[in-house]
Parts: sequence; C-alpha cells; structure tokens
Amino acid sequence: MGKGEKVADWADGRLGIRRIVREKARRVFPDHWSFLLGEICLYSFVILVVTGVYLTFYFHPSMNEVQYNGSYAPLRGRMMSEAFASTLHISFDVRGGLLIRQAHHWAALVFVASLLAHMMRVFFTGAFRKPREVNWVFGFLLLVLAMFAGLTGYDLPDDLLSGTGLAVVNGTILSIPIVGTYLSMFLFGGEFPGHELVARFNTIHVLIIPALMVGLLIAHLTLVLYHGHTQYPGRGRTNSNVVGVPAKVRAVKSAGYFLLVTGAVFVVAAVAQINPVWQYGPYRADQVSAGSQPDWYMGVADGLLRVMPGWEINFWGHTLALDNLIPLTAGVGFFLALGVYPFIESWVTRDRLDQNLLDRPRNRPARTALGVAWLSFYAVALIGAGNDIIAVRLHLAVESVTWAVRIGLFVVPVAAYSLTKRWALGLQRGDREKVLHGRETGIVKRLPDGEFVELHEPLAQEQLHLLTQHDQYLPIDTGTRNLRSRLSKSLYGEGTQITKPTAQEYEDREIPAEEVQR
Repeated sequence: MGKGEKVADWADGRLGIRRIVREKARRVFPDHWSFLLGEICLYSFVILVVTGVYLTFYFHPSMNEVQYNGSYAPLRGRMMSEAFASTLHISFDVRGGLLIRQAHHWAALVFVASLLAHMMRVFFTGAFRKPREVNWVFGFLLLVLAMFAGLTGYDLPDDLLSGTGLAVVNGTILSIPIVGTYLSMFLFGGEFPGHELVARFNTIHVLIIPALMVGLLIAHLTLVLYHGHTQYPGRGRTNSNVVGVPAKVRAVKSAGYFLLVTGAVFVVAAVAQINPVWQYGPYRADQVSAGSQPDWYMGVADGLLRVMPGWEINFWGHTLALDNLIPLTAGVGFFLALGVYPFIESWVTRDRLDQNLLDRPRNRPARTALGVAWLSFYAVALIGAGNDIIAVRLHLAVESVTWAVRIGLFVVPVAAYSLTKRWALGLQRGDREKVLHGRETGIVKRLPDGEFVELHEPLAQEQLHLLTQHDQYLPIDTGTRNLRSRLSKSLYGEGTQITKPTAQEYEDREIPAEEVQR
C-alpha cells in the first residue's frame, strides 16, 4: 500500500469519507441551462471571498487623516483618510491591485444579479413549494445580506461618491421614529459622519455578513442534497424520481462553469472601469458628488427616495420625515412580500404534498403575473434612481421624469400584471387546442365541397404529457368571504386559468377529416 493509499485509508477509518463519497456519487442531477444561475451565484461568491482576502492585506479601515504622497499626481499632497489613501495605493501602487479591486466589484454585481435571477427562476417555476419553503427563505436572506454587503463595501473607500450615499442612508435612518437618532449615533460612532464609520463598516463587510452568508450557503446546499433537486416536467419524470446526469459528470461540468465565470469576471474587470474613486476625491461633508448613482441593486431604495414628495408632519412635538419614512417602509414591504409569498400560496392552496416537478409559468397565470408586476415595480424605481441622469441625457426637465416615475410606480405594475395574466391564459388556451385538435402543419388542403382547411397532425405522447401533466388547484369555498377564500379565488378562481383537457375529453374529441394519418 502506497503512502497516498495509507493516508486515504487512515482518513476513511476515522471520517468515513469513502462511504460518503460513494453514496453521493450515485446521485443524479437534472440538467437544464437555468440551473446555471444558482451556480453563478456560488462561483461569484468564491471570487468575492478570494479577491476580498487579497484586498484586506492592503486596505486600512481608518478615518484618521494623512497626507497623500502616492503615485496619483492630481491628489498628491491632499489630506485624506487612511481608507481613501490605501484605496489609491491598491489602485496605483500594488501590482495587480486595480484588477483585483475591479474584479471584486464586478463579482459583487454579478453575485447579486445572478442571485435575483435565480430567485425569479425559482419563483416562476414554483420550486419554492413543499418541502423547499425553508430553502426559499435562505435564498431571500442571502439576497438581503448581499445587498447590505454591497452597501457596506461600497462605502469603505471613503470617497465623495460613497459619502454622498451615506448621507442618504443617514437621513433614512434618522427618519425612523424614536430609535432613529440612536441607530445613527451607534452606526457612525457619533454625529454623522463620525470617526468610526469605516472601521465599523469594515467589520460588518469583512466579518459579520460573510460569516452569515457562508452559513446560509452551507444550509442551502445541505437542504438541496437532502430534498433532492427539482426538475422540469417531461418524459419519464415524476415527483418520485430524478432524470439527469451522474454526479461525476455534473462535477466536471461545474468545474468548467466555474472557470468560465471566473474568466468572464476578470475579463470584464480588465477592460471595463468601475468606481474610479480617484476621480471623485476624498469625502467632505460640505460637498456632494454630482450625478451620484448607487449600484443597481440599491436603485429601488434610492428611486423611491428621489420621487417621494417632501412631506413632513408634526406629531406630539416631534417631526416625522415622511419623505424618508414612507419610502423606507415601502421598500421593506416590497421585499418582504417576495420573502413570504411561498407561505401565502401554501396557505391558500392547502397543498400538503411534496412537489419535485416544476411548473411551466403559463400554467400559473396569477403567480406569473404577480412576479412580473414585482419586477416592473423594481424597474420603474430603478429608473427613478437615475432621474437626474435621464433628464440631462434626454434634455428633459427632472420634474417631468420624477412625475413619470411617480405615476409609473402605480400604473406599470397593474398593467404588467394584466398583460402577463392574459398572455399566460392565451398560451394555456393554445395548449388546450393543441391537445384536442393536434398541431398545425402549415399544409392547406381543398375538400371536395371546395372548402380550404389546414391539415393537423396528432401530438406525440411526450408532448401530450408535457401539456397535461400539471395539476390545477380549485378555489377554496369556506362559505364566508374571508381573506383566505378571497385570495384563493383571485389566484385560482374563474378567469385565472384555462381548464386543461381531461382524458375523457381527449378520447371523445372529434378527429378532423383533414388530420394527417400516420
């Protein structure tokens, strides 16, 4: 027995690694391009950790003022914080520092984008249903933590752009009744901007949030292995089996995907500049960076703040800044609605069965429409976050853009919901016609009586199964108009789905004379 075999035998005798690997190697993983979205989240997180560790060796999280004498001539001799000076040092004096710093920033954007896209894939296909509700909560918490990780990391350089964003954050915190001032004093270590901000944000960004995210990722992956992966409906696929590729094949593919994602992030970091802090200069409380824009994932919060009228009211001798408090409340409610939706749907449907087959979005018109409405609200708020840039570029009055966004926040989601629902119902109706009358061939035939008809051909069994395998919920009738029954009717009542053909309807269908015979 060689040395390597001895080490492996020693480890297996104490850890049982060989048995664990043997069991997991027999697993089968469904193979679909949309599952790559979740893998991109994991790979970009690995890039974030590796590049973040590298940056911590050179970054000094301190707001103590020093005189800059580095390589960037326009700022040489200026007084600035150690945080900003070390960021310039990383960018201009550390070999590969600018590439790593930009890769870290781009990987953060990719991480949040892929995480949101992955959650939307899970939402539209119903992958959050029993027994995966807890996994949905883990993913939702990861999204929230990722947004705060981006916010805290974005503010670490102590440049004028991040300082402007922090002033907005401070105003929002101060608008919270009773505890707002205490939260602000605790966060900034005194009156804004304080002297402890960078050090505290560095601890949150480097230690607390990553530790929580690693814990959530491990819990998420553990539950995926425990419950098994969901799969799209198709031939031979049921709630009790998995059709896909072996674990060894999946591991090789995943390794290739990791290299592709890493390469793509570093190529973008090499050719596309992002967050050039030297152009903004160090933060000063008496200055505001023109054209300040947050990263896109915080755009919904900034957009709501920008379009909110400057309302204030006096209540018991205290001033309530509604222009900050209402957007804060709306933003929190906006994301909470996404987090709790699986539990609302489970409560409404009374579905207690394990669901391992994914839905086609068209087969759940109300849910799909709600998801599109949520995304449309996000998009309109994101436009509001750039109202000043849009006004300048399109030569419009900023007030006009602001009012368009205000109206759009109420009109666009309703319109998106209605159009998406009608579109899904139309696709359902088309599927029903295909099942009962076959597929149009594009061949026109003239009948003996002179009528022209298009020939149809029957669908294959595999396609028939795909169009009819889904279950359709019935609305709950409790006899009273309570919240549960009203929600049930709005999601699965009349006008929310097209009844799929039954087996008897398929057997009794009239086979057109013009149908192509096989």
